[in-house]
Amino acid sequence: MENAPHIVIIGGGIAGLSTAWYMQKAAQAQNTPVRVTLIERDSRLGGKLLTETVRLPESAEPLLVEGGPDAFISQKPWGLQLARELGLEDQLISTQPARHKVYVLHRNQPEPLPDGVNLVVPTQIGPFLRSPIMSWRGKLRMLLDLVLPARRSGGDEALADFVKRRFGAEALDKIAEPLMAGIHNAESDRQSLAATFPRFRDVEQKHGSLIRGMRAARKNVPANQTMSPFVSLKGGIGALVARLAERLECDLRVGRGVASLEHRPGEPAPYRVGLDDGSQIDAAAVVLAVPSFIAADLLEPWAGQLSAGLRQIRYVSTGTVTLAFRRSEAGLPLDSYGLVIPNSERRRINAVTILSRKWAGRAPDEYVLMRAFVGGSKNPAALRLSDDELVELVRDEFRIIFGVDAAPAWSGVYRWPLANPQYDVGHLERVDALEARCPQGLYLCGSAYRGVGIPDCARQGQETAARVMNQLSLDAARDPLVSVETVAAV
Repeated sequence: MENAPHIVIIGGGIAGLSTAWYMQKAAQAQNTPVRVTLIERDSRLGGKLLTETVRLPESAEPLLVEGGPDAFISQKPWGLQLARELGLEDQLISTQPARHKVYVLHRNQPEPLPDGVNLVVPTQIGPFLRSPIMSWRGKLRMLLDLVLPARRSGGDEALADFVKRRFGAEALDKIAEPLMAGIHNAESDRQSLAATFPRFRDVEQKHGSLIRGMRAARKNVPANQTMSPFVSLKGGIGALVARLAERLECDLRVGRGVASLEHRPGEPAPYRVGLDDGSQIDAAAVVLAVPSFIAADLLEPWAGQLSAGLRQIRYVSTGTVTLAFRRSEAGLPLDSYGLVIPNSERRRINAVTILSRKWAGRAPDEYVLMRAFVGGSKNPAALRLSDDELVELVRDEFRIIFGVDAAPAWSGVYRWPLANPQYDVGHLERVDALEARCPQGLYLCGSAYRGVGIPDCARQGQETAARVMNQLSLDAARDPLVSVETVAAV
């Protein structure tokens, strides 16, 4: 192994970890020796994937609290694939049954999203027409989708423009913005449709009407499909990170930062990675699985145009505030997993998830576990508050929205500064240009580029690993005597 190619992966979030995992799998399958070093600046792996167990003094059962995402979508197969490869099949869980899965705040009152609404598309007309969320004028405008022609001109489009064109401004405000822009913590008038919801554009092109297209797609869903749209793990999303750390055989360097990255064209190991402890690693290839602005800092000394392009990707800061209430004092605020909040409601929180109702095993039976989302592009000022002030803000909002006036038995605040990349219109074209500027052996991977969720980051890790292995094969074919060092940092 001493003379095996050495790959460095910089960044220990799910994208970097997935890259290391698929590098390991490919090397074993191809019987190709590769050395991988995974480097993470933080004291733990996982990035925003963080699950904590909280003990309550008066309860034998703990709380299972998610600081970041609490699930991944099952319709994108790469998250499920990764979990199964890691032997976590028996740990996968679906959302608990509930009569209404999502509520929308309407005139300060939670109202159920009508049955059959797929993000913004009403696939069941009856429940949609009976819902009080939209005015009759707004409902009739949405139904015009059935007769409006498809947009034939190519190119990207803002989510807001697309929704207003197909369904009208009220549908954007009441449904699409809190559901679709909310997923990405984005501004709908800047959010790229092609990068975030490409399926909608495809459906429009194929069927003309989104309502007709989405109704046709529903008919193709197998009748025996039991997997819910969202899945998690019994031990929380953090169990995915823990299992990856157990199964990876590479050199994991946690709590180590990268101070410099040099490019030395023509050398057998054309990259030199300098760590903050003064050590150096010579590598055949480097995977940058870090936020784009951190990648830009490392590349600026020798790749100015690439660095400048990476800085064009905007980020916003977000946070979550989780509160545990005694059920005897708070009751059950909703027969639902949670609530989304339109901008027009002018609330200081963005959405609410009732974790103890959404997932089994998140709280003892005598407790209700609720999480509010704050910050992002909707309410950036909230994150300037202290933790205590944020807890009080969320308590005030819960009092107004749900009538919950009890003091929480436990509270937790999780902040994610500049952790959410924004896919503005034209994003995919910009990413294409960034990747074209990368010299051989340098790879960009992660949520800044081609998908922000766990499945998309796992897919990017899989694809990046394949590209690296392919390049190593080409290098070996050209000169089998070349000695290459590769370091993979997660």
